[in-house]
Amino acid sequence: MTPETLAQVYALVAPLLHERYRRLFVAMLARSCGLGGISLVSQATRVARSTIERGVTELEALDSVEAAGDYIRRPGGGRKRATERDPALVEALTRLVDPVTRGDPESPLLWISKSTAHLAEALRAQGHAVSPDTVRRLLHDLNFSLQANRKAQEGTQHPDRNAQFEFIAAQTQRFLDAEQPVISVDTKKKELVGEFYNSGQEWHPKGAPELVNTHNFPNKELGKGVPYGVYDVGADEGWVSVGISADTAEFAVATIERWWREMGRLRYSDARHLMITADGGGSNSVRGRLWKTCLQQLADRLNLRIWVCHYPPGTSKWNKIEHRLFSRITQNWRGRPLTSIEVIVNLIANTRTANGSRVGASRDPGQYPKGTQVSQEEFDQVRLLLQEFHGEWNYVIIPTAEWPDWPPTEIDAII
Repeated sequence: MTPETLAQVYALVAPLLHERYRRLFVAMLARSCGLGGISLVSQATRVARSTIERGVTELEALDSVEAAGDYIRRPGGGRKRATERDPALVEALTRLVDPVTRGDPESPLLWISKSTAHLAEALRAQGHAVSPDTVRRLLHDLNFSLQANRKAQEGTQHPDRNAQFEFIAAQTQRFLDAEQPVISVDTKKKELVGEFYNSGQEWHPKGAPELVNTHNFPNKELGKGVPYGVYDVGADEGWVSVGISADTAEFAVATIERWWREMGRLRYSDARHLMITADGGGSNSVRGRLWKTCLQQLADRLNLRIWVCHYPPGTSKWNKIEHRLFSRITQNWRGRPLTSIEVIVNLIANTRTANGSRVGASRDPGQYPKGTQVSQEEFDQVRLLLQEFHGEWNYVIIPTAEWPDWPPTEIDAII
């Protein structure tokens, strides 16, 4: 058999065989070539003479190839695993990545990321010969994986957190059963107006994305858009006023009134009450005097008794407007630069809720100055009734015209 033929045969068969069978195969080729076969096969296949000679020795000790068994190397052969060479390695690695030791001031990785490269470097400094790839394999064996931060901690929970949720749910159902409006209100994230990057993707011709500014430095002329929303829980409809001034209680109440005049009164023409659910901070702050004063003015103008229920601290994400209206708006304008207030308004107005209901929107050109103070004398004019359960969160504002006949001894007598 010529060297070229030997090379072709070996190249065809060798990829199909594991290490031991390749060794036996080249040994069989060498034996078939007769005298000088080992040198001939070694030159043709580039397999070391010592490997072929070892294969010949193994062939002589076997009756057939099948008798060789399933093992590839002889027992104990091959490179030792890192953990066998260094039994203390796993324990040292565990100490570095154990969550309990994250704040250990003695930890060599306290102020740098725990990448496999940094972990390997720290282990080598402790006398463990290890590579980043070995560290990665060991971490997988220890059931570790790469994970990002997850927003889940809400801080210390108020002891009546769940009780307030149940109270809001019961009040909401009570109003809906009586065909009285229930709205959820909040301010959406303020948006930079101009040619700025907006997260998300949109279909464009390949290689032709919409170009925006490299840096998100606010445009002083265009400023920011301030979307304040009202979500009608019973009708699954929404309204958003986009302000160009500050997010204040006056702006929030003006938006609620705009919703009522544009959408609410058409649907609830016989309403005598309005229930509002809101978080406890921002323009609708639970402690805000201006918020309650503006609601009193609204109650007088609309002749509605306004019931307010605030969510407990740290739970604003449970407010229905967040996931039933604002999330829809964000999906609708993903990947679109918000180049003007009119663009923001039009994108909101073309959003639809889960059941396809419309979302009204308009620009609010009003100027709402920050820092407006309400004196004690002005606040005393608010016709405020605190509910028995957490009156700081749950209260009713009565129209001034009805106040001389109030208050009843039982808050339930109001509705």
